[in-house]
Amino acid sequence: MKAAPNAARTALPFRPRSVLAKTGFVLLGSWLVAASSWIEVPMVPVPMTMQTFAIVVIGALAGWRIGLATLLAYLAQGAAGLPMFAGGAGGPMVFAGPTAGYLLAFPLAAALTGWLAERGWNRSLPLLSLCMLGGHVVILASGVAWLAVLVGPAQAVGAGLVPFLAGTVLKSALAAASIIAVRSRMRQG
Repeated sequence: MKAAPNAARTALPFRPRSVLAKTGFVLLGSWLVAASSWIEVPMVPVPMTMQTFAIVVIGALAGWRIGLATLLAYLAQGAAGLPMFAGGAGGPMVFAGPTAGYLLAFPLAAALTGWLAERGWNRSLPLLSLCMLGGHVVILASGVAWLAVLVGPAQAVGAGLVPFLAGTVLKSALAAASIIAVRSRMRQG
């Protein structure tokens, strides 16, 4: 006898069934993250972009598996030389630069937000905001850790964390509100 599906898992706004729909979401999602990298505030050594917003939204929309696959596809396209990263950068050398720690955490952040959303963290604005904030924390922690290797801990915190804190809170709240709006719209349609 099969167990009933987890009620929280059915609460995700986007649950593709076919391989074609999943593949389409992965490709479109990876390109959305690339497009969001072009919305940037130039800063040194790491620019502020809208990528993290797109990443946590993707995870919360489609769950941890598709979120993870989407961001792995994004990184693979960028590593292959496509202009997927901030400023239109691409190629394997990006993974040796100051943004490498942030980039490598993208799949983990999407997976975390998707995993939490699948477990019901997408049912209220406060929980969903914490879910989104959790994804952002994963990215910031990894980014600052890698940056500390390159420039030292104090400079990494000063240049790779502090300037991003206000934006992180705002993007988390905006991402949570976006998911609630999408879910509401899908219920109507």
